[in-house]
Amino acid sequence: MRENIQFQCTECKQLNYTSTKDKKKKPERIELKKFCRFCRRHTLHREKKK
Repeated sequence: MRENIQFQCTECKQLNYTSTKDKKKKPERIELKKFCRFCRRHTLHREKKK
């Protein structure tokens, strides 16, 4: 069963992206380098803890 997750910028702490993942297959948190429109550059985004 897939669950919705949100990605949070590590620098400005804004929630920018959403996605889904299977928590049984990948229980660890996802980290991606994405564009932050508030910082106006590419930063590391981590999965937000619920």
